Parts: sequence; C-alpha cells; structure tokens
Amino acid sequence: MQHKPAAAGNSTNKSIQNTARSSDSEAKAAMAGLAAVFAIAVLAHSVIFGAAEAAAATTTTERNFTVSSTPSTAKGPVTYVFGDSMSDVGNNNYFAMSLAKSNYPWYGIDYPTREATGRFTNGRTIGDYMADKFGVAPPPPFLSLPLTGNEVLRGINFASGGAGILNETGVYFVQYLSFDEQISCFEIVKKAMIAKIGKEAAEAAVNAALFQIGLGSNDYINNFLQPFMADGTTYTHDQFIRLLISTLDRQLKRLYGLGARKVAFNGLPPLGCIPSQRVRSPDGRCLRQVNDYALQFNAAAKKLLDGMNARLPGAQMALADCYSVVMDLIEHPKEYGNEETEWFTTAHTSCCDVDREVGGLCLPNTRPCSDRDAFVFWDAYHTSDAANKVIADRLWADMMSADHGGAAAAPPTVGAPSPATAPSPSPSQGN
Repeated sequence: MQHKPAAAGNSTNKSIQNTARSSDSEAKAAMAGLAAVFAIAVLAHSVIFGAAEAAAATTTTERNFTVSSTPSTAKGPVTYVFGDSMSDVGNNNYFAMSLAKSNYPWYGIDYPTREATGRFTNGRTIGDYMADKFGVAPPPPFLSLPLTGNEVLRGINFASGGAGILNETGVYFVQYLSFDEQISCFEIVKKAMIAKIGKEAAEAAVNAALFQIGLGSNDYINNFLQPFMADGTTYTHDQFIRLLISTLDRQLKRLYGLGARKVAFNGLPPLGCIPSQRVRSPDGRCLRQVNDYALQFNAAAKKLLDGMNARLPGAQMALADCYSVVMDLIEHPKEYGNEETEWFTTAHTSCCDVDREVGGLCLPNTRPCSDRDAFVFWDAYHTSDAANKVIADRLWADMMSADHGGAAAAPPTVGAPSPATAPSPSPSQGN
C-alpha cells in the first residue's frame, strides 16, 4: 500500500529527490569515514586481540580450564554484527516459535555446504563476503555459542530476522531478538570476556572491535507501512523518523557505554524497489515515496552519527551508503557480472516468484529460477547470493577508493529531524 504524503512533507520530499540526484560527494565522504573506521579497527586488532588471547591463555591455565591451544590467525578485526534478516546467520533457528526463519530449502542452495543455515538468501550474505575480504571467518550466531571458551574473544553475530530499531517492530514474528535484546546479548558476552581476561583487557578488546549494524528496513516494511501496525496511523513520517532516530541515539549510546567505539551503520537501501513493494505500484515501478523515506532516514542517521563523533570521546561512527550501491545494481543490472557468472538480467522481481505471496519467502513448495545468478532478488525481500557479492565488492571498492582519495566530509543537505526528543503520538494526516 502506498502512503499519501502529508502536506507538510512536500517540500521535504522535493529536497530529498534533489539530494538523490546530487549526493555523489556526500557518498564519497561517507565512504571515506567508513574506510577510516575499518582501517583503524584492523590496525587495533593486530595488537589488542593478540594480547587478549595471551591473557586468556594465562588466565585459563591458572584456573585449570581446558581450551583450544590453536593460536588465532585472524587478519581482520574482531567484528560484532547487529541487524535483521539481511545479516542473520542462524540465530532465529534457535527460536522454536519464530515465524521469521529460513532454515529450510531452498535457502542455502548456493551456500558452500548446499544446506540452509538460517541465512535469508540462497547463499552467502553481504556480511559473509565482507568477512572474506578481511580474511576472517564470518562471525557465528550468538545463540549457537556456549560462551565458556575463547569464542567470547572473537567476532559474534547477534542479528535476528524480523528485528528493527523499535521494539514493537516485528512483534508478529513472535520470537526474535530486537536491537535492544541484541545489545543485551552483547552485554552478556562482555561480562564473559571480563571473567576470562579481566576488565582492562576486555575493555581494550571491545574498543578495538568493529561493530557492524544494519537495521531500519523492518521498521518501515513490517511496521510503518503496514496498515495493521499502530505506528503508521499514530505518527506522521516526520514524527516517526524522530522516534527512530531518538531510539537509535539511545541504543548507540548504550553500545558506547559497553565499549563500542568503531561503528559502521548500514544506511537503508531503496526500499521502494524491493519486489514486495513494487507489486503495490500500479505500473510495477519502484515506489518513490518509500525510497524518499529511506533517503530521509539515511540523512538523519548520518547527522546522528556525526554528532556522536563530535560529542563522544573516541567515537568513530560512519554510515555505509548502501542506497546508492543497491540502486545502481537495480537500475543497471546488466552492467554487473563476470566471466564466471551470468550477467544480471532481472531486478524487478524475485527468483522464487513470491512477490505477492504472504511472507514473501522461498518456501519448499516454491520453484526457484534456474538462472539464480541473473536475479538481483532471491525472494520478495532479500537480495540473492550473486547480488550480495556485487554489493560487498562495491562497498569495499568505494571504501578503499575513498580511503586513498582522502575525500573531505560534507554536511548532509537534507534537513533531518533532531534526535534529541522523541515525538509524542498524534493522529497522522495520511502518511
């Protein structure tokens, strides 16, 4: 369902559209900041993580615990992943009542093991491919770990399908980890680290780690844009985005209080172009207003991160420009591919042809396309393995280019609501 924009938002929408056409310099600036976050995390890792494992070995010997004697060979930073189904690598598999699962065929058909893992795609996630570039294994799901050995000193994935920034987002999936709950899970890990290597070493290890966060999509797709969810009728979009940003502000400060310093926050992609949204358009095109919502959220999120960098000592937080990368792949799919795979041919519908199905997932009774590498979208919501590789390649290349090019930071040109105060609910005048 398309939402009619409130009258007060018309000028904002025009500003957003202009920004979308002239945001190249800001995208480069964002990538430069992100490259700096990654680079510092990698450098810090080589010193801090080795010391932490040495401390763990000493402490473990003293306490007569049995641990693996294999030294760490990780090249990249310890990474903590927070997010939704785009980042989930199996946490929801551990919830018996969760309605947000993908641990069945055809998911995983192109994963190295050819088995469903809980990833919401036919193969690997963007995070998996980014881990490859760092030379480390993808962080395992938090709920799979005993938290009694050295695994608490390595990367962990807390992402959960259905999660959003707001706690009310995803409630109809029954069981999942909201962002607040994911942070609580990290707090458990932090306590386990302290018990293992001491407070000072644990703090240094967490300070050196990279926090990758990808949330916000469900707050729109499975909350604000759904007629049966209260937020879409309670708030105007300006009010809703203030609620999102004020909540995110609190959550990031909580992570900072737990030691997070290096944060890469994934901006929203063009949500109006995913198959489940395109089918709501009379002509099958992307929903411009939904894309405008994503752009406005991204501008507000960048403003929030910039403010935190200025106010919080040692904070290095950056926005990853996923919007431009994914939009380019959607608008120009045939420009991507290589000699080993087919060139992309289809970006408007899903490989499993489930755009109009309830849930929009590739259930066992569906029939996936044979040319999976040619589709940008695997199901009605999630990108394919082939697309995830391209997106990771682009994000990585843009970061490396910005890092070497020394792009100067530029302030956002879209007016973003202040995160200082969450709005009081008031009747919407037609979102």
